[in-house]
Amino acid sequence: MAENYQKAVAENEEILRKFDKESDYRRLTGFSARIVAAIAITFSLFQLYTAAFGVLDAMIQRSIHIAFGLSLIFLLYPARSSWSRDKIHPVDVIFAIMGAAAPLYIVVFYKQLVLRAGTVNTVDYIIGLIAVLLVLEAARRVVGWPMVTIACLFLVYALLGPYIPGQLAHRGVDLSSLVQHLFYTTEGIFGIPIGVSSTFIFLFILFGAYLEKTGMGQFFIDLANAVAGWASGGPAKVAVLSSGLMGTVSGSSVANVVGTGSFTIPMMKSLGYKPEFAGAVEATASTGGQLMPPIMGAAAFLMAEFTQIPYVRIIGAAVIPALLYYFGVWTGVHLEAKRLGLRGLNREELPKIKKILMERGHLFIPLIAIVYLLVTGYTPMKAALYAIVLSIGCSMLRKNTRISFTDIVKGLEQGARGALGVIAATACAGIIIGVVTQTGLGLKMGSTLVSMANGNLFLTLFFTMITSLILGMGVPTTANYVITSTIAAPALLMMKVPVLAAHMFAFYFGIIADVTPPVALAAFAGAGIAKANPLRTGINASKLAVAAFLVPYIFVYNPALLLINVHALDIVEIAITSVIGIIGVGSAVAGFLITDESWIERVIFFIGGILLVTPGIKTDLIGAVLLVVGFLIQRQKLSKVKALKPAVNKTK
Repeated sequence: MAENYQKAVAENEEILRKFDKESDYRRLTGFSARIVAAIAITFSLFQLYTAAFGVLDAMIQRSIHIAFGLSLIFLLYPARSSWSRDKIHPVDVIFAIMGAAAPLYIVVFYKQLVLRAGTVNTVDYIIGLIAVLLVLEAARRVVGWPMVTIACLFLVYALLGPYIPGQLAHRGVDLSSLVQHLFYTTEGIFGIPIGVSSTFIFLFILFGAYLEKTGMGQFFIDLANAVAGWASGGPAKVAVLSSGLMGTVSGSSVANVVGTGSFTIPMMKSLGYKPEFAGAVEATASTGGQLMPPIMGAAAFLMAEFTQIPYVRIIGAAVIPALLYYFGVWTGVHLEAKRLGLRGLNREELPKIKKILMERGHLFIPLIAIVYLLVTGYTPMKAALYAIVLSIGCSMLRKNTRISFTDIVKGLEQGARGALGVIAATACAGIIIGVVTQTGLGLKMGSTLVSMANGNLFLTLFFTMITSLILGMGVPTTANYVITSTIAAPALLMMKVPVLAAHMFAFYFGIIADVTPPVALAAFAGAGIAKANPLRTGINASKLAVAAFLVPYIFVYNPALLLINVHALDIVEIAITSVIGIIGVGSAVAGFLITDESWIERVIFFIGGILLVTPGIKTDLIGAVLLVVGFLIQRQKLSKVKALKPAVNKTK
């Protein structure tokens, strides 16, 4: 099974490269490969050193971090898609040198820059302008055009403020002041996003690299197979479970689709699922990994910094919504399997859970340890550092998971490579934040959305949802959260929505953009593996993700779902009504509960489900009555079908 999994992953590398720019790097050999490996390993060692012995001054730490990141990006990602992936083009060497030199200018002349107290001379201005352009180019190569386009629009907005009509107008910023703000302060490129990348995020990515070296991905798939592979529609449920588990260490929904989907999508198709549905299941489950604590695609660290809410509090608040999301996906998968009469795999074909845990259960220790360390008060950086050491140590407990010294060194290189997408995205996001802080665009956008909604909370939520879905298209998780929290969340804060609920609302819909047409990258990647129609796959994925479209509204109207000012009984009540409501909505979307539904039944179940997930005793009672009525209609219809079958058989 492990060999088949590795073979499937290899076969789908082209699909990953097509939909995920982060995988489109050079495969170097010889001297150039050794140079790149040396830079990457040194980068990881620098991060480990500062984590162990103390982080440097903010600007210096972040400058060195970006210098390493930019140089590696330009060496590994060609400027043009037509350039060779086997050797480094001379132009990219020049870009790499400039990419390292521009941020290091701050390190070398740090004292002089501090003494000038924000005043930039001609050399400073030229270096800063070059650095901004290099960050945009690095983001284009790794992240792709969507985010670079957004950043460029923000730069144009900053420069042309006086000429913009309406509420979004501002007095304007000259180019010199803009460059100074973006490159020589901690309000722009060197702001919170890159600060978090240079401390917490890098170490968690390195932790994920070592977990992969120990075979954690295959362990999750085997474990999910053992738990759910035998059930109705077993492979689809395996996809939901394995992708949820991978989400605890993964930072990319597209990479998650290809990693676990290489194995689960063919299995789903072999048991009778349509290709569009198989691809959609994997895409929806993998996208949910970005919502699953403790890492949440690294957005949890950024959220903690932006909101000044402790990290442990963030991941605690995210647990129930994430579980409801996966429950919604699981419900959709189960109902589709029942509707089509799909069986699971034979138990003889599946790995035994006892054997899996005996042989590889120790791989869970680092994950358990990192959660324990975070809960007991360790900083995320220290928790990740200890977890890295523990993951290497735990791998040594069994021969089949043991990693060699070469694997340890390669893990350092792989971790640095894995961080490049985050570095490019967070540095580019810094440009967007810099423009927002200098022009006040966040408050202007918030005011505009509230004005459009005429002060109505539901309409404000709806407009914020649409804004987040648009801003999240084709943008990786960390940058996605930065953009949506900066542009969309302020509207909710103006409506007195709790800070955590407002940020989580914008974050959820930014992430769900990965499965929402027209730019549903995760769904398109799943369609590529399933050989399905991309648009139909995206539509199926949106249906399966119906819980994700409901849960954010629930926790805004009832923050108790995020454990805000909550009692235990409140949590139980909300969880029960939300679960039943999601079943109702899920059955309406699937058109099946215990038998096929008419359009009237679907309306009854949909309205009943919505009312149950909406907080309030009256809505809960009406919703419950509607669902009971719908269920009784379904039972009566099923009884007639069963009674009709013997009569038909007897006639024959």
